[in-house]
Amino acid sequence: MNLVNFRFETDADGVALLTWDMPGRSMNVITLDVMSELEQVIDAVVADATIKGCVVTSGKDNFSGGADLTMLEGFSRQFADLAARDGEEKAMQAFFDGTRKLSQLYRKLETCGKPWAAAINGVCVGGAFELALACHYRVASDSDKTRVGLPEIKIGLFPGAGGSQRVSRLMQTGDALQMMFKGDQLKGAVAQKMGLVNEVAPAGDIVAKAKAWIVGGGSAVAPWDRKDFRLPSGKVFSPAGMMTWPAANAIYRRETMDNYPAAKAILHAVYEGLQVPMDVALRIESRWFAHILRSKEAAAMIRSLFVSMGELNKGARRPAGEPAAKVKRLGVIGAGFMGASIAYVSANAGIEVVLIDRDQAAADKGKDVSRNLITGQINRGRATTADREALLSRIEATDDYGKLAGCDLVVEAVFEDRDVKATAIKKAEAAMGKDVIFASNTSTLPISSLAENFSRPADFIGIHFFSPVERMLLVEVIVGHKTGDKALAHALDFVRQIKKTPIVVNDTRGFYANRCVLNYIREGHLMLMEGVPAAMIENAGRMAGMPVGPLSLNDEVALDLAWKIVQATKKDLGADAIDPAQEKLLEELVVKGGRLGRKNGKGFYDYPEKGAKKLWPGLAALQPKHLDPDAIDVEELKDRLLVTQSVEAARTMEEGVVVDPREADVGSILGFGFAPFTGGTLSYIDGMGAKAFVALCEKLATRHGPRFAPPKLLVEMAARGETFYKRFAPKKAA
Repeated sequence: MNLVNFRFETDADGVALLTWDMPGRSMNVITLDVMSELEQVIDAVVADATIKGCVVTSGKDNFSGGADLTMLEGFSRQFADLAARDGEEKAMQAFFDGTRKLSQLYRKLETCGKPWAAAINGVCVGGAFELALACHYRVASDSDKTRVGLPEIKIGLFPGAGGSQRVSRLMQTGDALQMMFKGDQLKGAVAQKMGLVNEVAPAGDIVAKAKAWIVGGGSAVAPWDRKDFRLPSGKVFSPAGMMTWPAANAIYRRETMDNYPAAKAILHAVYEGLQVPMDVALRIESRWFAHILRSKEAAAMIRSLFVSMGELNKGARRPAGEPAAKVKRLGVIGAGFMGASIAYVSANAGIEVVLIDRDQAAADKGKDVSRNLITGQINRGRATTADREALLSRIEATDDYGKLAGCDLVVEAVFEDRDVKATAIKKAEAAMGKDVIFASNTSTLPISSLAENFSRPADFIGIHFFSPVERMLLVEVIVGHKTGDKALAHALDFVRQIKKTPIVVNDTRGFYANRCVLNYIREGHLMLMEGVPAAMIENAGRMAGMPVGPLSLNDEVALDLAWKIVQATKKDLGADAIDPAQEKLLEELVVKGGRLGRKNGKGFYDYPEKGAKKLWPGLAALQPKHLDPDAIDVEELKDRLLVTQSVEAARTMEEGVVVDPREADVGSILGFGFAPFTGGTLSYIDGMGAKAFVALCEKLATRHGPRFAPPKLLVEMAARGETFYKRFAPKKAA
């Protein structure tokens, strides 16, 4: 055998050990070469009578992250080339054959006649876990870092290498469907309890345990290949089955609003597959997988949430030539919720943090935020008390700006007031090193104007976190008019160090994410003032693919903040820059009604101490008129809520605020939850086509006003038949 990605050896007991350890990679991934080598090993194990069975494990800290999705993208490109040359029927057959090779390979392993066991350490997800499921026995490490799962749904796919069929034969049907719908990763002990893993052992023992199972006479026949096999939930057409499937279909529609074809394909593949023998079931799964892989939703999600996101995380926008920077000691000014949360994620990444506020009590209160967050992790079994002590030891709470001396980076996160920030900036500069980068976490104030308070504007940059910082993956890195490459490189390195995804945005009012999401919120306000029922607005938002409706989102970010933004915009840009209907609504709610949102328990919704939130009944009295719900075009409501965000994203590209479509798309999904199935704001336009999108904008502008008017850039692209990804072809990561 000519193995590059694996090591193969046999012990004195006749048990082979296959160690997956791809050279030059930090994580094993499934490629065509890996598949070819695995098939060689299967053939060799079968051919050698002295080999009793085989254990497959990893030589790295993690087992594997699954398939290299660029390989799947390659299948789609090959389909297009073959269809143009030989016709769609031949292309589709070749596409189907190519995309099911991994499934066939795993089935070959499963039925080869000799027992296989998987010894799982670290992360084992996607196609890698499907490999483990095809093995006859699975031993997982008891390490907190060990996770197994099938997360394909998160990038618009579903388990297509036998996962949907094996999981649904190992678990109750409802549990299997829920696992695949959520795409969660499970610890070893949880997976064992669910029947997905046979044994859990210390990391140093997993290979020995797997070998012992083989030596002890482990069976080479999978449960579903035995004549006495019974499905965990019984037959599909049985009383138990009829209690499962109608509910599963209802849950699917409630959770996806029918926007995710992959979720529907899971239902189809499992429902159909459980009624037939395994080989037929795998063919059914493969047909659905090929169908989904060719969907525009999968293509968009793979590009944005895997390819583009991966490139940005690797530093696609980092200035070339700047030496790598690592923050060992971070200064955070402002121990309010944002500053305290920044301190938490930084300390969690191993960085020493100096957390500064106006007095010691305020600084200590900020440190308590970290104490509460890590305690919550302990209560969920995701951290230990030792982790808490280590994390808190890395945070020094103080009111002494002098402690900034020795910091490698300083981040300001004080109250969103120009004068307050100016004071903090000047006090920090007096204490910090002369070559240290200073960053502001402002969400509304232009970075270039704040940099006027700093003597080295080239070393001043914006690092805009989203709340809650510990959960939100996106960070906007804001480049001011005088920001230099060193500051940008340091900021991007820091964001990557704390395991967030950065996008680079040029300085402007509202930056990128806020400009788009504030349009979404405003559209909900205007719909309400037009007379659309509040519940209908909220449902339309979710039906369009947003995680929550615009009114609910406004409650989360605070109604008084929306009021302040409207007033600040009016003051700076004039009365024509705001919508009077929106101003009137917010005045009634905030100024006259004292309704500030979730933070004071009353906004568009009421938030009782016990029970779920409910829309405030008083909203109807604030509406100048009430439209007949049956006469309202729901599709137009959905269009308005998505178009208002995407047209604003197009404006940011026209203005040079965002220059890379990858950042607009990834930023829109991670930053404000823009309908992930579209691939993001610009992919939404590209998927529809610029010509069709411009026509939709013009239709909405005629009906609802100039806020929907397409910018000149889009009109030009429509005329030329261009897409954002061709016109602004992104550079690949170095």
